[in-house]
Amino acid sequence: MEQEHKPSEPRKPRPFDSLLKYSNFALQLFGGVGLAAWLGHKLDLYLSLKFPVFLLIFGLSVFAGMLYQVYKTFDTD
Repeated sequence: MEQEHKPSEPRKPRPFDSLLKYSNFALQLFGGVGLAAWLGHKLDLYLSLKFPVFLLIFGLSVFAGMLYQVYKTFDTD
């Protein structure tokens, strides 16, 4: 005996799905920018630079990349 497969109903979003999705973006943003800034700071200290060039370059480039990632994620929704 074969059972007929009924088309499954679309999964209803649970209330915490969006909370987890957005909190993940926040953690990635703060963690990524923080790590990039720390690495830039260490590189500036290693090269004995008076102006924090690498801190700014790394921090801003990771921030821009994360904003682009958020844009692409929300653009497809």
